Amino acid sequence: MKPKLIIKLTKVFNRRLPGKSTHEKMIVRPKQKFPEKKRTLPAAVLVLLYPVKENWYFYLTKRTKTVAHHKGQISLPGGMLDEGESSQNAAIRETYEELGIKPKDINIIGPLTPLYIPISSFKIFPFVGWITKKTKLNIQSKEVSKVFSPSISSLINPQNKKIKISTMFGQKVKIPFFDLNNEIVWGATSMILSEFKSILKEIK
Repeated sequence: MKPKLIIKLTKVFNRRLPGKSTHEKMIVRPKQKFPEKKRTLPAAVLVLLYPVKENWYFYLTKRTKTVAHHKGQISLPGGMLDEGESSQNAAIRETYEELGIKPKDINIIGPLTPLYIPISSFKIFPFVGWITKKTKLNIQSKEVSKVFSPSISSLINPQNKKIKISTMFGQKVKIPFFDLNNEIVWGATSMILSEFKSILKEIK
């Protein structure tokens, strides 16, 4: 029998998702305007849940300084689609390549709202899935420098959503972020997690 959380999440994913309004909550202000390019680069990521006793956690990775995109940033497991590959299969494959979690052990609940990143031209297709228990990881050290696992409770906790002032594009900006396990999670990853957070709050 599926755990209660998974049953509840499945029901939400069978209905309409919160969508782009939840992404907006984590956008840098003032909002930067970039035209959407004709050619986008499709990528997929996975919010992969696992239980430990009564609590649920998910994996985040810190990218190495040598990867092609988003060096040193916190991200969800994932990457670009191979030619002819579906976004769901890409999310599962990339999770296996980065963390060593076998595809047969991953159960997909459903897709979140796709997200376009104008700076890099990526169009990200996020998915939520789960495994039955915490597993030993085999980390791809060329791409991943660190893996950590925030709880879904820490994601929901309003005290962990913060704002920092920084300089970007030659002007002062307000950057919303999640403070998870003492790591700053911002940008596309925070926008994806913002939608997932909204879903979690709905079913709690």
